[in-house]
Amino acid sequence: MTSRGDRGPSHSGVLHEYAPRLVAFEFTSPAKASSKQNSLIFVGGLTDGFCTVPYVCELAAALEDTDWSVFSLLLTSSYNGFGLSSLDRDVEELGQCVRFIRDLKADRIPGATSKHGKIVVMGHSTGSQDVLHYLHAPNPLPKTERDIGLQYMHRPELDGAIMQAPVSDREAVQAILKSANDPQEARSAYDQLVSSAKIEPWTADQFDSILPMKMTAKLGLPGDAPLSARRFLSLVSPDSPEKPSQDDLFSSDLNDKRLQETFGQIGIRGILQSKLLVLYSGSDEWCPPWVEKERLMQRWQQATEAGGAKWDENSGVVPGASHNVQDEGQKDLIDRVLRYLMSL
Repeated sequence: MTSRGDRGPSHSGVLHEYAPRLVAFEFTSPAKASSKQNSLIFVGGLTDGFCTVPYVCELAAALEDTDWSVFSLLLTSSYNGFGLSSLDRDVEELGQCVRFIRDLKADRIPGATSKHGKIVVMGHSTGSQDVLHYLHAPNPLPKTERDIGLQYMHRPELDGAIMQAPVSDREAVQAILKSANDPQEARSAYDQLVSSAKIEPWTADQFDSILPMKMTAKLGLPGDAPLSARRFLSLVSPDSPEKPSQDDLFSSDLNDKRLQETFGQIGIRGILQSKLLVLYSGSDEWCPPWVEKERLMQRWQQATEAGGAKWDENSGVVPGASHNVQDEGQKDLIDRVLRYLMSL
């Protein structure tokens, strides 16, 4: 249930601690929770958290009378935590949430097991990078000494996966450099940050080096969010397209080999048990003008299907939709998601 006061809407539901210091909000009343055996887990993009993407609450309302409940997920990287995290950490935490929800739904429904009920993960913006990384990366992830605290557990299978507004962070930054009030100053800041990040990615005692926030703000990145050299290089991927970083999954200039290593691995990993739904916003303000959205999605589809995975027929460019689909295109987006969920 949603109510609106002078300070904005309020939402009733259930807050779950799915892992230490990590929570997910389920948009459902306790009375209806026992009848909702299926789950849609929403993962936001950079700086996102609870209720920062407007269509999530509308999607939850559209599913209120169905057997689906919507979970809005907080990760270590939520809000301003993205600059000190990584896709590896995101998918490890996402896997923890999937396991938690499977057990939660099994406990709620008499006679059910953890195999009952469907789970779909929907990513928005950089959350789409989380979805693709979850589906294509080795399972479990290879161990690294840099991401302290990761458990490197086997990621659970998903009954469905949705990517919404899968724009390239690298191309978004490049577009900002070109359109800046002072392009020369912006390019100089970019070059200095790349050089500094490559020269000293770690401090002398092996902690992440933090870049000057007054410099990263010149590139359109949040000026109040600490950003490590490691995550910065992953987001802007300065050696692309020849050597794309972990975060560089959606750039339009990536070659077919790179797409085979990402989209093409979905079917091979076998984590996704149905089709992949991809929804690109037609008027995405973070998508550079040189990107041919339809052509780019055709390449993604070809790579996905070449690897043995399936592409959902509801995929496509949502006409008029902004990056987070605030108004125009919202009904179209929700209708596509509902058709996808009901087809599983």
